[in-house]
Amino acid sequence: MKSYRKELKINFPARRGYLNITPEVEKCLRESGIKEGLVLVNAMNITASVFINDDEPGLHADFERWLEKLAPEKPHSQYAHNGFEDNADAHLKRQIMGREVVVAVTDGKLDFGTWEQIFYGEYDGKREKRVLIKIIGE
Repeated sequence: MKSYRKELKINFPARRGYLNITPEVEKCLRESGIKEGLVLVNAMNITASVFINDDEPGLHADFERWLEKLAPEKPHSQYAHNGFEDNADAHLKRQIMGREVVVAVTDGKLDFGTWEQIFYGEYDGKREKRVLIKIIGE
């Protein structure tokens, strides 16, 4: 069995938003030479997420509105975590959207369903963060 590991560096310019990282994951898969196996994509920060969904701007705007209703950023005083930082809402949003995804690799390609893409979700941006891509297989 082969193994491949790479970290992406992401510095999102806004506090919140979504980035389609599917092309970067596909590039790593090609570099790995693995034809059959699994890809793990993990947000290596507790205020960011990785998830699979459709690359449609209206849906991304819906995520933002929904998450803001569930875990509003302000007032910052509503959260016990806030003190040194003002990012308690980002921790909660990440918990909802998820830490990582695993995708099957078949015949050297990501084995997706219709419209599926891999996204990095940022909830406390404007600083560098990492995403782990780990591929195992043959």
